[in-house]
Amino acid sequence: MPDATRPCETHPDLVRFKYPLRYFKEALRYRRKVRIVAIGSSSTAGVLPVLPYSPRLELLLRRNFYFYGRMIDVLNRGIGGQEAPEELSRLETDVIDETPALVIWQVGTNAVYRNTSYNPDEVGKAIAVGLDWLAGLQMDVVLMDLQYTQAMVDQLDRSKAMVERIRAIGEKAGVNVFSRFALMKRWVDDGVPIFDLDDGDNAHLHTGEWATNCITHSLFGAIERAVELDGVT
Repeated sequence: MPDATRPCETHPDLVRFKYPLRYFKEALRYRRKVRIVAIGSSSTAGVLPVLPYSPRLELLLRRNFYFYGRMIDVLNRGIGGQEAPEELSRLETDVIDETPALVIWQVGTNAVYRNTSYNPDEVGKAIAVGLDWLAGLQMDVVLMDLQYTQAMVDQLDRSKAMVERIRAIGEKAGVNVFSRFALMKRWVDDGVPIFDLDDGDNAHLHTGEWATNCITHSLFGAIERAVELDGVT
């Protein structure tokens, strides 16, 4: 396990969003209740005993975007083991029907980890179709790519290819991508042992407490910069 006192480097240069979060920003200004939906697999659902990123993000947003009467909720719609094709099938009920101002869609991990179950082209098509569905609605979308843990590094070529696929799909659709893979790789390149980033399970797949916490702070920073805080208190 990593040293709990190790500083959390959020690397804004790696995770800065390309596009503004227009709908989320407007919601912060004009709505009392602001809703975010986090959809994905176990990185979103969470794996005990590590608290997933969504409730951590909710706490940071409520604390930093506090205004009397405003409530920000982050709804966790993660299901462990799923990938974009299954998530696409529940996009309407789990995301669209909730009318969020912001959607965070975490994808790609199981396309690599369970590579015999998923065709990368089909995963890519499912992501693109889902983004098309969301494009005409008044909500911002952020794609979150893979975690950089040993399980992903063991299939490094597949992981890099999926990261690039997600980046390209996001670019074509004009949505932001939170580069979790690049962020965690930077930590390893800077000297954090890769096994300190996972939860200690033999699979070495899921992020542990320190990494999950730092990922959340990095994501919050990217969101905060994207809404450009002018007029939002």
